Amino acid sequence: MRIKSFAKINLGLEVIRKREDSYHDIRTLFQSINLFDILEFYTINKDVISLEGDDKTISWGEDNIIYKAAFLLKKEHNIYQGINIRVKKNIPAGKGLGGGSSNAAITLYVLNKIWKLRLSKQELMDFGKELGADVSYFFEGGLSLGTDRGDNIMPLEDLPLLSCILILPPFSISTSSMYRKGFFSLTSNDKESKIMQFLGSRDYDLLENSFEKIVFDLYPQLKHIKNLFYRLGSEFSLLSGTGSAVFGLFLERRKAERAFSVLKSMYRLILVETLSRERYWSSLKTGV
Repeated sequence: MRIKSFAKINLGLEVIRKREDSYHDIRTLFQSINLFDILEFYTINKDVISLEGDDKTISWGEDNIIYKAAFLLKKEHNIYQGINIRVKKNIPAGKGLGGGSSNAAITLYVLNKIWKLRLSKQELMDFGKELGADVSYFFEGGLSLGTDRGDNIMPLEDLPLLSCILILPPFSISTSSMYRKGFFSLTSNDKESKIMQFLGSRDYDLLENSFEKIVFDLYPQLKHIKNLFYRLGSEFSLLSGTGSAVFGLFLERRKAERAFSVLKSMYRLILVETLSRERYWSSLKTGV
């Protein structure tokens, strides 16, 4: 079985409070985009999980979240059939685009079918929560609100199609390190949520990312990229997750293409589009 595994951006991210389990309660808007990895699944006779990928910067051993997802299902349901998983990576790691979480969700989704487990979407989402905070989102796609650790997912009415330029700096940023650096300044429990205001007005100017101040202080070049997007006609620009990717959204494709032509000599970048929930699922299954 061959299937796509799509990336996401965060249209807003608010850190509310630190939890007793050392995680943080957050509020975020997930949006899927048509940048994707390709995962291939082959059943094998040996009772093993075999994982391989074409990105040499990523570990493809037992510490990989794809392996963990397969192992979790295999162990919980006493599956003795082996599986070989091959990954063609297009979503860069450490850029706030959710590639690993997407891969884990797709692995659960596909193995549920291959092993005929008949698990519901909610059961798959619950398995996803054990693997990572973003994993559950990829069972919804489109525009969705994430609360609690970001793993409580509420699907929302989709936005109009937007062109999206992703600028991908040559460095990665650790989410856990950003939380540690922002321990005293990130939380906004006493502030009115800009995300909830946005849901009523759809005014992009309201949206913000709690991590931008910390990240921009450490990497001022990312703030320069955001400002450059606005000068080139972007409707909205933000750091995705904790970075390091910065995106610019454009209502008009021609504006995005003009900005792309200006930026392509300066940065590594990709021009993509947002995906509605319907397009997410129809595109996901294409070629399966």
